Amino acid sequence: MRRPATRKLLALAVLLFPWPIRRRLLVWLLGYEIHPTARIGWSWICPLRLEMAAGARIGNLTVCKGLSLVKMGEQSYVGNLNWITGFPVGNPAFFGEERERRAELVIGDHASVTHRHLIDCTNSVRIGRFATFAGYRSQVLTHSIDLERSRQASRPVSIGEYCFVGTNCVLLGGSVLPDYSVLGASSVLNKAHTEMHWLYAGNPAQPVKPLSQQMSYFQRSAGLVS
Repeated sequence: MRRPATRKLLALAVLLFPWPIRRRLLVWLLGYEIHPTARIGWSWICPLRLEMAAGARIGNLTVCKGLSLVKMGEQSYVGNLNWITGFPVGNPAFFGEERERRAELVIGDHASVTHRHLIDCTNSVRIGRFATFAGYRSQVLTHSIDLERSRQASRPVSIGEYCFVGTNCVLLGGSVLPDYSVLGASSVLNKAHTEMHWLYAGNPAQPVKPLSQQMSYFQRSAGLVS
């Protein structure tokens, strides 16, 4: 296993090559699993493990570092200018009490993260199949300071299947957006919700409107909405 600094330099160095050659170098040098039909644009992607299934894509000028795992399902998508970071597992000075912590981003089949988002994967972030992390300038924050203990603490964030996250939202550690749900623009999700087929909105986000189960968005068989 190469040292983290070496892996970062290798991931940066291979940016000079065309994608077909770069893919082979990433597989050979870093042990990544990248399907021949997957593609990474001009982006610096250097988790400990990378798994990209058929048709998965990452756009340009996205940075991804400090994660143990990035796993992208079939036809999933991460767009341009995203900043995706984590805090590596194994440093006892931070989060040492959290034995189950996973610094990972897992994106399901046909799910997408659009452009210009900030995603903190100090703890696990999961985006379900056919979900859309839409718009611009949304944030996922899995870690913060526990004021009672004066210690750093982290909790995972989960976005369910067929969800839609509007522009400029904040999702805090421990929050869950249930399957077939919508998070309205500029909302703050700060806890785990369970009721599906609702529009959640506000600060903090609350269920404000039931959604029809027959909506076309919830029925689609391809991730891209044209």
